Amino acid sequence: MTDAAGALKQAMTVIEGAIGAALVDYNSGMALATVDGPGGLDLNVAAAGNTDVVRAKMRTMDMLGLQDGIEDMLITLSSQYHLIRPLTARSGKGLFLYLALDKGRANLAMARHQLTKIEAEMEV
Repeated sequence: MTDAAGALKQAMTVIEGAIGAALVDYNSGMALATVDGPGGLDLNVAAAGNTDVVRAKMRTMDMLGLQDGIEDMLITLSSQYHLIRPLTARSGKGLFLYLALDKGRANLAMARHQLTKIEAEMEV
C-alpha cells in the first residue's frame, strides 16, 4: 500500500505527460496532497474548482435517481486533459484524485488505466 503523497509521486512518474496531481477532499474543496510538475498549475485552485464539478455531477446523478458510481470525469482543453477520479475505497469516501496531463504527450487510455492501478494501491 502507498500513502497519498507516494501515490501522487508515482502518478507523476509513471503517467506520460503528467503535469500535476492532487488528492482532494470534495466536501471542503481542499487539496490534501499535491505534486507539481512542469505545467505550473496552481493545484489548490484546481482542487477547489474541480470540487464544484464533482459536486454538480453527484447532485445531477442523485436528481436522476442514478445508482451508479463515477469511474472518472474528463475535461478536455485544447492543450491539456484534466482527469478526476473519485476514490471508491471506503477509506477514500469524499476524496478524488486529480491529474492534469499534457495532451500532446499523454496517452489518455493508459493514463486512466494507470490511475486506476494507483488508486487500488493507495492507502488513505
